[in-house]
Amino acid sequence: MHKTPAPAPVASRFPELRRRGFLAAAGGVAGVGALTLAGCTGGSASSEAAAEEDGKPRRGGRLRAAFAGGGAGETLDPHLSSLFSDVARAKALFDKLADYGPDLSAQPRLAASWESDAGLKRWTVTLREAEFHDGRPVTAEDVLYSYRRIADPEQAFRAKASLEPIDLEASRALDARTVEFVLKRPTAEFPNVLAAFGAYIVPKGPQDFDTKPVGSGPFRFVSFAPGRSAVFARNDAYWEGAPHLDELEIVVANEESARINALLGGQVEYAHELNPTTARAHEGKGRVEIVRLRNSAMQAFVMKTDRPPFDDQRVREAFFLIADRRELVDGALSGAGEVGNDLFGKGYEYYAADLPQREQDLDRARALLKEAGAENLKVTLDTSPVASGFTEAATIFRDQAAEAGVTITVKTGSKDSYWKDILDSGTFASYRSGAMPIEAHISQRLLTDSTTNATKWQHEDFDALYRQAQSTQDKEERAAVYARMQRRLHAEGGFLIWGFGDWIIGTARTVRGVASKAPANSLDWARFDKVWLA
Repeated sequence: MHKTPAPAPVASRFPELRRRGFLAAAGGVAGVGALTLAGCTGGSASSEAAAEEDGKPRRGGRLRAAFAGGGAGETLDPHLSSLFSDVARAKALFDKLADYGPDLSAQPRLAASWESDAGLKRWTVTLREAEFHDGRPVTAEDVLYSYRRIADPEQAFRAKASLEPIDLEASRALDARTVEFVLKRPTAEFPNVLAAFGAYIVPKGPQDFDTKPVGSGPFRFVSFAPGRSAVFARNDAYWEGAPHLDELEIVVANEESARINALLGGQVEYAHELNPTTARAHEGKGRVEIVRLRNSAMQAFVMKTDRPPFDDQRVREAFFLIADRRELVDGALSGAGEVGNDLFGKGYEYYAADLPQREQDLDRARALLKEAGAENLKVTLDTSPVASGFTEAATIFRDQAAEAGVTITVKTGSKDSYWKDILDSGTFASYRSGAMPIEAHISQRLLTDSTTNATKWQHEDFDALYRQAQSTQDKEERAAVYARMQRRLHAEGGFLIWGFGDWIIGTARTVRGVASKAPANSLDWARFDKVWLA
């Protein structure tokens, strides 16, 4: 049997958000100025007092956290989570059966334990005692309902591809707190499925997620204005212990300058995703605290492998060789990161570190383009200020490509719809990712049926290798299959992964409890139930 026990459990209306300058409210256009949160107040008197010398968490206060958002189309449906702001809101309201720890291993959450049969085709998951915000217990039926909702063939929920190994028709509730998952094939890394991005547990039955969402998370719903603000209140009955904060408000500020200005002006206490230049300007100066999550964010360009010109492997290889990765890291990330090698997950389990580091080779790139009949190639590169470094990297790569005779036109798209736009449209685009296991990256982005397959990498023999890796019980043999898959991606894939950047967060000096070893997308990132105001 393969069994993993869980650690023991640890014991108004929102202020209206007004846009002055860089706040990206629905349909707004950025101007000049700073973010203003009309009517916002800081923490309570007790939370604003000096921290006790013993450093124990204090209870009370409202923490205001600024994130880039998705405009008027935002939703609190956790199965539609896509942007980091979506995930931060989902984590406040909902739980998953498992989540990724700092090392990207699956850690039990609503699951108290899991165990498999000898053939790795039946996994029994025991739920901990937890309840939804309306007082109902979290049951095995809720788990099955949630997973079946995600797997609905009429929907395009993010976690659908990750749940594919589960035979949800055959899976069943053994009792109120025990689920038997029957799998389509032996799956050694099934706990990663439980931790999949977007695989949140919701109560059985329909609900209006945007006006009255009910989850089992550390905060309860108060209010939501899509593209502007969401307010949550402490859930005193949370299974892992009530949060320290009275309230959490997540506000939308799409421009990085708006987030840092709001932090400096005392309008928010947490600013997500600052750029390296901003961090360097304020680090150690005493006004704010800078938290660096090292090498947490994959930085890349995606080439659509199903359409010209990138349906020709020689053109993709030429673009790999055009990239001067050090120049991209130094220029677009201000040096705050490491060069990439066209593979996801540098430093993670199964990463193919033995493959030679790809270097710029313009002569070879020109020769490949000539061989492919793509001399004087013209390509449009879609980008957006939706993420730090995107527009800078696009400009740098445009200039690098010119040296190989390629003309790149940089097209700047909408921040609100960028990720949706580039999923199926265009041929070449800026891209990034937070942390997840390499297995999850493959299942969500590189299989024929993956719902976020931005490179349109669709090969049945590659899908078969993934299933083989999943079904391989011996870890060394499984690693060998993943290495084989990565060798192919390195040679032929559509991800031009040029770097891994630091993920940078800014906080007020009164904020405590922000994890410094929590890659974006992992359990302790945006973990506001563990944060307090000193």
